[in-house]
Amino acid sequence: MMKKYLLFTLFLIGAFITNAQSYRTAAGMRLGTDWGITIQQKIYKDITLEGIFQSSLKREELGITLLVEKHNRLISRRFNFYVGGGVHKSWVTNEDLEYGAPAGVTMILGAELTIARLNLSWDYKPAVNIWGGEQTFYSQTGISLRYVFIKKKKRDWKFWKKWGKKK
Repeated sequence: MMKKYLLFTLFLIGAFITNAQSYRTAAGMRLGTDWGITIQQKIYKDITLEGIFQSSLKREELGITLLVEKHNRLISRRFNFYVGGGVHKSWVTNEDLEYGAPAGVTMILGAELTIARLNLSWDYKPAVNIWGGEQTFYSQTGISLRYVFIKKKKRDWKFWKKWGKKK
């Protein structure tokens, strides 16, 4: 029984320290509580910068969210989960509303699967409005379908070995 716990613990540690994500740049549509466009750019190892431009189906707002996400592989680098946070800013499309344009902080938790050049993800995205907004807290959930524009580069070790010998 102890061996099973040890093996499971080693698997979890390995999942957190291994490199996740099989692409560098992906963009597409996000559908759910709100709908919009999502763009993800890998900026360092397993860290991604995501921008979401969306329109609300429940509120008369257009918004932009900027998130920093940490990806962790589940089974392989093509199937991973991510957590992160960032900021959001929205603009009210109906000037007759009593509340001002909301802005605040956003968190995100999701899972994604990449097959060939398609990336499918589901996420939960709670947000807290610090300024404006119809309410202080609201949450969204969505499914994103992205096209992978730039795949993860494979390292060419032969090139690096040659380069090192020339010095």
